[in-house]
Amino acid sequence: MIRIQNLHKAFDGHAVLKGIDLEIRKGEVVALIGGSGSGKSVLIKHVAGLLKPDRGSVSVDGKNMAVLKGKERIALRARLGFLFQGGALFDSMTVYENVAFPLKEKFRLSEKRIEARVLEELENVGLAGAENKFPSQISGGMAKRAALARALVTDPEIMLFDEPTTGLDPVTGLNIIRLIDACRKRLHFTGIIVTHAVPRVFAIVDKVVMLHEGRIKLQGRPKDFMESADPLVQAFVGHSLEGVEDTFTGSEGS
Repeated sequence: MIRIQNLHKAFDGHAVLKGIDLEIRKGEVVALIGGSGSGKSVLIKHVAGLLKPDRGSVSVDGKNMAVLKGKERIALRARLGFLFQGGALFDSMTVYENVAFPLKEKFRLSEKRIEARVLEELENVGLAGAENKFPSQISGGMAKRAALARALVTDPEIMLFDEPTTGLDPVTGLNIIRLIDACRKRLHFTGIIVTHAVPRVFAIVDKVVMLHEGRIKLQGRPKDFMESADPLVQAFVGHSLEGVEDTFTGSEGS
């Protein structure tokens, strides 16, 4: 579904992406890991169509994101959901208004249908009853849940998560990872998760891709990363796959 070919991007003469080649199949969820400045967020923004490559291409179902225009571009981007780092909720809007925003922007729906859909998605992410609160009145974890509901309310086929656990304590971060997993099982979207939550995220993804200095250092199954003898990979992994699986045993998406 997503094909990235020879992707290059530089800012002010500084090369950030240096020839990325990656394919993500329909229904596959990929963890994108690597050190700060390795190009993770820049890569995911290319997939979202927020940045244009200097060289190379990003295609979704064979359509090049960088060259699409007009209705075709709008239609393709409507199939994507994006959970921004920090959530990016509108401070002047209630939780309800934040989640309703993409429905009002992208679709012509009655207020009754919008209300039903928003309340349904808030319940799905564990925020039933919080719809009239403002972002300043809820916790960081609740704000991430609200942002996730906003990203999912349009039933996207592709979900992009940019550091979904940043700024959260370990327990809340783990709950967000579990919630993403529950949403994936419910909606069957294709996904990319940019994250430092390694190896916790390994329990919910099909593939892991590690960037280093603008290039792919390693890609493969979570098990491949756990068994890698590469010192750089080991520094990101830290402990055993069994320990990660135990963390999720018997867990419910919350």
